[in-house]
Amino acid sequence: MKTIILSLTLVSILFAACNNNESNKEVSDSTASVAVNGDATEDKAPASEILTGYLKLKNALTNDNDKEAAAIATELAKAFKAVDKTALNAEQSQVFTDVEADAIEHAEHIAANAGDLVHQREHFETLSDEVYELVKATGAGRKLYYTNCPMYNNNKGANWLSETKEVKNPYLGQAMLTCGSVKEELN
Repeated sequence: MKTIILSLTLVSILFAACNNNESNKEVSDSTASVAVNGDATEDKAPASEILTGYLKLKNALTNDNDKEAAAIATELAKAFKAVDKTALNAEQSQVFTDVEADAIEHAEHIAANAGDLVHQREHFETLSDEVYELVKATGAGRKLYYTNCPMYNNNKGANWLSETKEVKNPYLGQAMLTCGSVKEELN
């Protein structure tokens, strides 16, 4: 009799544990779907590693730090290659496919050109356009500011994404740190 009671108790515990794991899996799956929709925190956005690397790169260029920019650009190229494309819907996947190769190429050029801030910034301009398109499609998971420097490139201007509303210009760096204005707020 003791054996039967002990067996039933063990079966009940195992059954409860299995059901608990299924419940946790459902919570995990629903969290993942929220992340794909861009409604979760910044860490859950499909391209969050790209955005984090991009913002670090922007800050290195703002500080005229070509060596740090090169190191970060190497990591940014890896972040593009590591994106889980299955977490993207069809529209997001199309945008990612459209920007991926160019963005990686520009990140690699920035990485290969430590010592040449002018060249790094030229590639950052196009990279910024690519990351902006990606963020518009996938969401950022946080507030961003799309900012413009009207004086860069012989007054042709250039844009970048920033995590702060305060203008800190990556194209002109410390020479004209506050040159620019916010064009758009992204959520």
